[in-house]
Amino acid sequence: RTSRSAATSRPTTPSVILAGPTASGKSALAMALAKRLQAEIISVDSRQCYRRLDIGTAKPSPEDLATVPHHNISVLDPDQPDSAMAFYRRAQKAADEIRSRDRMVLYAGGSTLHLQSLITPLNNLPESSPENLALLQQELERDGVDALFAKLQVADPKYAAHIDPKNPRRLMRALDVWMQTGRPFSSFHDQHMQADPPAGLLVFALHHPRKTLHARIEERCEQMLDQGLIHETESLLADGYSPDLQAFQTVGYRQVIAYLAGDLSRDQMVQDFKTATRRYAKRQITWLRRWPFVKWLDADAFGSEALEEQVMQEIHLHQKFTSTKRSTPCSS
Repeated sequence: RTSRSAATSRPTTPSVILAGPTASGKSALAMALAKRLQAEIISVDSRQCYRRLDIGTAKPSPEDLATVPHHNISVLDPDQPDSAMAFYRRAQKAADEIRSRDRMVLYAGGSTLHLQSLITPLNNLPESSPENLALLQQELERDGVDALFAKLQVADPKYAAHIDPKNPRRLMRALDVWMQTGRPFSSFHDQHMQADPPAGLLVFALHHPRKTLHARIEERCEQMLDQGLIHETESLLADGYSPDLQAFQTVGYRQVIAYLAGDLSRDQMVQDFKTATRRYAKRQITWLRRWPFVKWLDADAFGSEALEEQVMQEIHLHQKFTSTKRSTPCSS
């Protein structure tokens, strides 16, 4: 006598990560998939969690938010600190709630440490040391961000090669971990980079040829400026938010703040905005390519519907495979 076959058991529904560099089309594809899959979207973006930072973070439109439930959008004030670990806790809570409604979890975004928190544990990282951060803040104010970056290049050249050299918060966090442990910050990531993702998690990333992606970035930057990025930034500063906040250590806002302070001309601000965005996209791609389990989707060769079908096919294959594994027959 054999056990009941998998055909009579309910297929296991995986969770899906849709990643990729900035301006690659993640949000549009995530919306299309969510409608087909009865999914809810968890934003994996380190800045969309902030209220009032709308244009510069390319938040979903009010129409999209009304059509598909989204999570981790506009949940913090601009002056609240955040971290990959705090994001992970929010994401886990949201995912549990989504599954309790028998809906699918769809993560969409490109913030690399946030993505990593979903795939490999970050709980072996030490908590921030207020004493170290205070010392590093003094160094930042005395010597500038370039001096902090030079220090990180000595302590952890591998991590320094992959981060924004003008982001003081990232620099200070990496140096803080090094000061506490004597280990490069990158070593806490490297030990997990080849690990498989958790069972039931499929990871996809959108790919465009370099020239196409750069054109999309140019268009994205111009669109943000046309939509009012300068006014959005001006309004936040006028309401008393410091330009040094973590929320503003972001491509786009940082260049606009320099322009508003008179440090850049408008033309130079626009050029720096586009250049910094291209560099950010390159860092995202480099990070994602370190994961051998990522399923790359050729967004340049295929239209939206074909990309949807590729994801749907992978989900069906996963369900078939997990159902087969659960149905190991036994005899008596």
